[in-house]
Amino acid sequence: MSDTVERHEFGAEVGRLLDLVVHALYSDREIFLRELVANAADAMDRRRFEALTDQASALPADARVRIEPDKAARTLTLSDAGIGMTKAELAQNLGTIARSGTRAFSQSLGDAKPEDKPSLIGQFGVGFYSAFMVADRVTVTSRRAGAEEAWTWASEGQGSYTLEPAIRAEPGTDIVLHLKEDADEYLESYRLDHVVRKWADHITVPIAIVGEEGKEETANQGTALWRKSKSEVTPEQYTAFYRHVGMNFDEPWATLHWRAEGALEFSALLFVPGMKPFQAVEGERASKVRLHVRRMFITDEAELLPSWLRFVQGVVDTEDLPLNVSREMLQATPVLTKIRRAVTGRVLGELTSRAKDAEGYRPFWENFGPVLKEGIYEDHERRSEIAPLLRFHSSAVEGWTSLPDYVSRMKDGQEAIYYLVADDADALKRSPQLEGFRARGIEVLLLSDHVDAFWPEALARFEDKPLRSVTQGSVDLSKFAGETPEGEEAPASVEALVAALKTALGADVSDVRATDRLVESAVVLSASGHGPDLQMQRLLRRAGRGGGGMPVLEINPRHPLIRSLGDKVASESDITEAAGTLLDLARVQDGDTPRDPVAFAQKVAAALAAA
Repeated sequence: MSDTVERHEFGAEVGRLLDLVVHALYSDREIFLRELVANAADAMDRRRFEALTDQASALPADARVRIEPDKAARTLTLSDAGIGMTKAELAQNLGTIARSGTRAFSQSLGDAKPEDKPSLIGQFGVGFYSAFMVADRVTVTSRRAGAEEAWTWASEGQGSYTLEPAIRAEPGTDIVLHLKEDADEYLESYRLDHVVRKWADHITVPIAIVGEEGKEETANQGTALWRKSKSEVTPEQYTAFYRHVGMNFDEPWATLHWRAEGALEFSALLFVPGMKPFQAVEGERASKVRLHVRRMFITDEAELLPSWLRFVQGVVDTEDLPLNVSREMLQATPVLTKIRRAVTGRVLGELTSRAKDAEGYRPFWENFGPVLKEGIYEDHERRSEIAPLLRFHSSAVEGWTSLPDYVSRMKDGQEAIYYLVADDADALKRSPQLEGFRARGIEVLLLSDHVDAFWPEALARFEDKPLRSVTQGSVDLSKFAGETPEGEEAPASVEALVAALKTALGADVSDVRATDRLVESAVVLSASGHGPDLQMQRLLRRAGRGGGGMPVLEINPRHPLIRSLGDKVASESDITEAAGTLLDLARVQDGDTPRDPVAFAQKVAAALAAA
C-alpha cells in the first residue's frame, strides 16, 4: 500500500455548515453519542442482512458496539463490526454533507432562534458531524466487509479532510474522537452509560462501555421496544425511540403502538411527528417506515405506507416473511400487501379519532395537510376516508373548517360546494370572485396549496354534493336572496357593449358576458363550463402545456366604468384600447400577469399623469 496521505476539501459550503452544527447543539451535546451509536448499529444490521446471501459477511458471534474512553490520551473510541466503508464510501459519506440541501440548511440554521436550532439539525441527517461538538479532531478507520484493505478518514472540521491507507484486522469501523478541553465528562464511563441508557436503550445491538479497569459492561437492554406491550413502555422511552428512528428533536404528535394477531401477525410502533421536517416530506415521495423481520432490520424502502402518509415514521416487524426476503419479493408478496393495507387503515383511524379535537388537530394539519391532500387523487379506495380529514380556510368562518362542517352550513337550495384556488392565501380573501357569493351569504372554501389545483376534480363529490370552482362556468346566484349590487338597473346598451368587447378582444377571450356575481369590481375572469378552472390553466401555461383555452370576460353592467364604456359604444366611439386594458385588469385581479406587462404599465402611467 502507498503511504501517501491524500488531502481533500469538503463539499461546497461544508466549512460554514460544520461551524453551524457545532454551535447549534451546545444545549444538547450528549446527542453526539446517540448519533454515532445509531450509525454503528445500522452498519451492523446492514452487514447481518448482507450475510443472508453472502456468508463471507457474517457477523462475529460477539459483535457489539464498543465504547472506550482513554483519559490519558483524551480520546473516545467507538468500534463496531458493521459493514464498513471503502475509500470511495468514506469520501462520499463523510466528505459531503447534506448534498441536496446545504445552502437551505445553512440559511435556516443561521436565521433560527437558539431554542429552535436543535430541531433544524435533526431535519438534515448530519448526525455524524455532531461529533465535532465535543471533539476538535475525528478519525475514522474502516474496512468494508469482503474487502482486504482499510482506510482512515481524518478531519479537524475546518473545511478539509485526509484519506490514507490503514490496517484493520476485521471488517468494521473505528471512530476516534480527540476530545475538547471542555468535554471531560465524556471520558467518564458512568456518564457514557447514562447517555446510552437515555438515548439508545432500545437498540438491539449490544453496546458495551469499557470501564477504568478494562472491564466491559453492557449499557443497553437491547430489547425491541415495538415488541413490548404498551403498558411496559414509558412516555420517555417512546420519545427517545421516536427521536432515534426519525433523527428528530421534538415530541411526537401521535404515537401508534399495537400488535396484529390472527391470520396476519406483526408489531408496529409508528409516530406522527410534532413538527414539519425541513425538506424530507416535500422532497422524498416514498414512505421510509422501517421493515423488520423477527426483529432484524430489512429495509426502509418497503413503502409500508402510501406516499400521502410519508410523514409517518417508525417500525413494522413481522414473523410472516423470510429473513432472506429480496427487493423483488417485497414488491410481489401478498403478505406485505396485507400489512400495508392494515397499517394504512390504522393510521387513518388514528387521524380520524384525533380530528374530533379541532384545536389538537390543528398543528398536525398545518404541518402535513398538503401531503394528506395528495391521497384524494392518488388513492381512489381511501378517498372517502381522507376527505373528512381535510381542513380549509373559508370566506365565512375564521380558522379551519371541514367539508362536513361546510355542508352543514349550506344555504337552502345550494346544490354545490364552492371553492376558489389561488397561489396567495391572503389575496384569496379579497378576490372579486367572491363578491357575489359573499353578498348572498354563500360560503366559499379558499384553497392555496399547490396540490389544491388537482384534488377537487378527483374527489368530484362529497356527501352527494358536487365540488365546483367559482371560476369555472357561469354560476347562477339569482335564486339566492341577499345584498344586491347598488345602482340602477343594467343599461339597455349592455348587449351592444358585450358585442363590441367580443369584437375588440377577439381570440384573447372565449366569450364576454354580463354577470350578477360582481358588487364592487367592474370585471372578472372565468373559465368555460368544461375543462380546467383558471388556476389549473395558469399551472398548465407555466408548465408549457398550453392554457386549456381562453378565459371568459364577465362584466358588471352596474359599475360606473362599464356604464361609461356602454355610453361610448352607443355614441359609436372606439373602445379597442379600453377593452384590452379591461382584460388586463381582470387578469391582474386574478393573480395573473397582463398580456403585455410593459404596455400595461405605460397605460397606467399615462392615466396617472392625466389625472
